[in-house]
Amino acid sequence: MTISVIAIGNSKGIRLSKTLLEKYSIQDSVELILEKDCIVLKPSSTSRKGWDKAFQKMHDRKDDQLFINDMFDDENLDAWK
Repeated sequence: MTISVIAIGNSKGIRLSKTLLEKYSIQDSVELILEKDCIVLKPSSTSRKGWDKAFQKMHDRKDDQLFINDMFDDENLDAWK
């Protein structure tokens, strides 16, 4: 597929059709990947997608316990006041 590079203010850009945006679930941003001989545009993936369900499963299995205490015995919290 060939598309034109167009002027956008002092820059240049490309315009993607509504069909492409919908087909690839592109919303507000894309991931730009620079490879040796090409540029790849990917829909931005949501960071931490699915983590809420994974954390809930861990909690249900009681697998979300701390490995170390979140406070040390000699920690002086008064120093932070």
